[in-house]
Amino acid sequence: MSNIAVIGTGYVGLVTGTCFSDLGNNVTCVDVVQEKIAGLNQGKSPIYEPGLEEMIGRNMKAGRLHFTTSYETALQDAEFVFIAVGTPESPDGSADMRYVESAACSIGKVAPGRAAQPMAIINKSTVPIGTGDVVGKLVREASGDTFSFAVVSNPEFLREGQALLDFMHP
Repeated sequence: MSNIAVIGTGYVGLVTGTCFSDLGNNVTCVDVVQEKIAGLNQGKSPIYEPGLEEMIGRNMKAGRLHFTTSYETALQDAEFVFIAVGTPESPDGSADMRYVESAACSIGKVAPGRAAQPMAIINKSTVPIGTGDVVGKLVREASGDTFSFAVVSNPEFLREGQALLDFMHP
């Protein structure tokens, strides 16, 4: 199966990473909030979604689901990197892109030091049109354009209370 990194362990990122691991993939979820990662490493979900905590525990026990605050660890063998960070509303009503931009810069800084293989960077966060171009530019700038990657979009479509079902049966 594939090696997948998911950046962000909020609603979308945690469900995405957990479900991909349940499908047999090796998944490492990364988040900058140490307390959240500490809880997840104990099998405790920071959000409530029916069946999610059980699925987290099952996949951690199987060795397919991991949580870290280290981009280096998360990206080491990743073939696919999902950006699933928050995009809160800015004061003017537009999407606040600072977390997406930060994730893109972090990918660019860390990815060149990992195993040499192409990487697909997937925008999973709810973002405006043109974000793929922005992410690609930031990754290239931060990396010195030293590794092969593509940026694609996979919009979020999960309903609260039905997220596992929505992911597994889109």
